[in-house]
Amino acid sequence: MPTAIKMPALSPTMEEGTLAKWLVKEGDTVSAGDIMAEIETDKATMEFEAVDEGTIAKIEVAEGTEGVKVGTVIALLAGEGEDAGAAASAPAPAPSPATAPMPAQPEPVEGPAPAPAASAPSGALTSSARADVSKGEERIVASPLAKRIAAGKGIDLAGVKGSGPNGRIVKADVEGAQIATPARPEPVEGRALTPESTSAGAHKAIDFGIPHTVEKLTSMRKTIARRLTESKQQVPHIYLTVDIRLDALLKLRGELNKALESQGVKLSVNDLLIKALAKSLLAVPKCNVQFAGDELLTFSRADISVAVSIPSGLITPIVKDAGSKAVGAISTEMKDLASRAKDGKLKLEEFQGGTASLSNMGMYGIKQFEAVINPPQGMIMAIGAGEKRPYVVDDALAIATVMSATGSFDHRAIDGADGAELMKAFKELVEAPLGLVA
Repeated sequence: MPTAIKMPALSPTMEEGTLAKWLVKEGDTVSAGDIMAEIETDKATMEFEAVDEGTIAKIEVAEGTEGVKVGTVIALLAGEGEDAGAAASAPAPAPSPATAPMPAQPEPVEGPAPAPAASAPSGALTSSARADVSKGEERIVASPLAKRIAAGKGIDLAGVKGSGPNGRIVKADVEGAQIATPARPEPVEGRALTPESTSAGAHKAIDFGIPHTVEKLTSMRKTIARRLTESKQQVPHIYLTVDIRLDALLKLRGELNKALESQGVKLSVNDLLIKALAKSLLAVPKCNVQFAGDELLTFSRADISVAVSIPSGLITPIVKDAGSKAVGAISTEMKDLASRAKDGKLKLEEFQGGTASLSNMGMYGIKQFEAVINPPQGMIMAIGAGEKRPYVVDDALAIATVMSATGSFDHRAIDGADGAELMKAFKELVEAPLGLVA
């Protein structure tokens, strides 16, 4: 029997992915550890390795295919001594019960009222396996969870397109839907709206005749949209801003770069701020936390997720245990992580996790902004540009290099006073930066 190669779950949140590219073809021999394909997940494009040796008998899913569910058979592998041609002609193994398609719901027929549930034929689907919502003559198939979410949000399932087996509406379809409104929108002058553009829950663009291009969203961009929407809807944010004088930090950076020049290390301001945030979290552990329903996790080390812009969106590689690392080591590690992030080559453990985040938009001249918390983390630090400003130094008005930093805190887990204490510790470390190298 050929071995089924299935779509892997390359991240904890991955439910489906895009088979971006096959690096092998039918008839190729592979060994354990060989790179077989590139798969675009909800986080990045990752390499998929073979776990067995054999011959690629058949490729079941073509490269470029989107929305391939985890567990779907994507190829068949013929083992040693097995005829690859015969293996290729063999039917693909049936999917496991967890991923098997739901049988099609029979169309309702006119006739007598259905018999009581007790007399339902053996093997019929129960209500726990499938929830049917009927509207007039149209039957809508939705999972029980999707039905509950829709009811809670006031979403009309008639306007939601299902992405599950046989068009079944699942959780992800409802979470991305808009709340239904009873009134039909007025047509736009000069162009009537189509039923598709006005249906509840449909994210349809209205064509006003303006020249434009259309680009399909990547899995990463869809995930960013979903997670940030969930964060703003479910996490009560509190924002605290401080102005920080940078002159001492800039002076120390210059001195350190001279000392590290022979080692090929060049520190950025961001490297020093990563260290400052990590040490501040260790000094104020009430902010180095994660809200978990009826529990609160308090971390004993600070792993800093750093926002990095890449062509397909945004990713947050992690500097682990940044509080105990030398700033030179942070700089070297951060350059490597950022480079591989832009190439889509990060490993799962290099961008999954983190106890807090740092987002720096100072290089774009942004003076101050409020970042959205990256769940399940409890806070994120937003860094603005350092600029010359009038500033009181030693009770006299002077010109100083000042930046604004804003902490966004999950108010379910972090009280305002504790967030203020963290911002105070961060400001003191940046303004007296010898503590970063002590």
